[in-house]
Amino acid sequence: MKYSEVKNYINGQFVDTDSTRKLDVISPIDGKLLSVVPMSSSKDLDSAVMAASKAFPSWHKTPIKERVQVFYRYKSLLEKHLQELAELCSEENGKTIGESIAEVEKSVELSEFACSLPQLVTGEVLEVSRGVECRTEHVALGVVASIVPFNFPSMVPNWTLPNAIALGNCMIMKPSEKVPLSVGKLAELLKEAGLPDGVFNVVHGDVEIVEAICDHPDIQAVSFVGSTKVAKIVYKRATSNYKRCLALGGAKNHLIVLPDAKPDMTAQNVAASMSGCAGQRCMASSAMVGVGNVDHIIDKICDEARKIIPGKNLGPVINKVSKDRIEKYITEAEAQGAKILVDGRNTTVEGKEKGTYVGPTVIDYVRPDMSVATEEIFGPVISIMRTNTVDEALAIENANPYGNAASVFTQNGGMARYVIDHASAGMIGVNIGVPVPREPFSFGGWNDSKFGVGDITGKSSIEFWTKLKKSTTKWNPEAGVNWMS
Repeated sequence: MKYSEVKNYINGQFVDTDSTRKLDVISPIDGKLLSVVPMSSSKDLDSAVMAASKAFPSWHKTPIKERVQVFYRYKSLLEKHLQELAELCSEENGKTIGESIAEVEKSVELSEFACSLPQLVTGEVLEVSRGVECRTEHVALGVVASIVPFNFPSMVPNWTLPNAIALGNCMIMKPSEKVPLSVGKLAELLKEAGLPDGVFNVVHGDVEIVEAICDHPDIQAVSFVGSTKVAKIVYKRATSNYKRCLALGGAKNHLIVLPDAKPDMTAQNVAASMSGCAGQRCMASSAMVGVGNVDHIIDKICDEARKIIPGKNLGPVINKVSKDRIEKYITEAEAQGAKILVDGRNTTVEGKEKGTYVGPTVIDYVRPDMSVATEEIFGPVISIMRTNTVDEALAIENANPYGNAASVFTQNGGMARYVIDHASAGMIGVNIGVPVPREPFSFGGWNDSKFGVGDITGKSSIEFWTKLKKSTTKWNPEAGVNWMS
């Protein structure tokens, strides 16, 4: 075992749990044992909530200009430890080092945005009548929770923790039991940056802890990132306990490719979008709709896919269960009449035979009713459907229950605008395979890709992590009593 046993992080200390349930943390790169993670109990969560509750009065009364100083230092520490964090991310998730570095760099940007919050939450004041002022201010909620997934061990935790904490909340974070190591390192850096004990806490576990978070009476808000199936459960359970909840689910992102698209640029973007992070991201393109004759572009997509080599510029999927599930989708599509142009099944990497690799896979002549066309595969697989018109392509995109992202590849500005206006997704790209907004623009989809109001990052997140206090004051008795008073 390369690392010591994972521990919870409560009140500024790494602590043991009484739970006897533990899971092995296995690297998908080579199948080696990295660590062991405890499946905490509700008692462990109670301890974390108690620590956060004790820290909250002092923390939220600290002026925001002082609170964000922690994140100036935290940002610098992320940059200082970038290589270490990237290597840890790569080990436990399987990403290539380049992808892991990009993930940490995005974490830096997210922290940088948190440092700008004092300029964004200044509130408003207006003299609404002679001598009468109305004022608004953003107030922290209290103890909040963030449940994060396996596919971005560093970035997704930083979607929530800098903004929520800088705005005055105290947080409980539940990492994925598949990748528990990176969040522990983030906790160390936050402490080094000067974050007071109890403001950020980490409780490891599985469904028991997720349910306990949704039910805990002293947790005011819950954010979740994961599959749509679980997002619906979390949203329903948390809101039934009168909590705020923002739950991000899965996706089936469609790339609409027109014949006039730039072939090389389109092929490179499509291949990178479907295979980046081994396709294990909710912004991956897993469905392409070709409009008219796009055979010349599909040929180039296949050429680009063949340049993606498992173990070199393509990492493994998270575990064998995922590998088997992804390959089953491919086999099923082939049996249903689709044509496998590039086949990533039965992939092994020399010297890493226990790694869980799936090679890049391009499937053509997919029908819209096939499972590979409608379900989230979460692997380096793209399914190509064909239509005669843009409206037919949009009908396929609109019919899918998800709504994270959609992109169009064309050199026709009017056609691009038409797709932007008619695609049913929260994030749209034009000649971009992964249309993720950069800060301060927020991340969030539509439909079955998101449950709750607002987005999880950027300016939109301010409304989720705070409540608005309105005050009206009057100091001029000579004005007498009127309808304002």
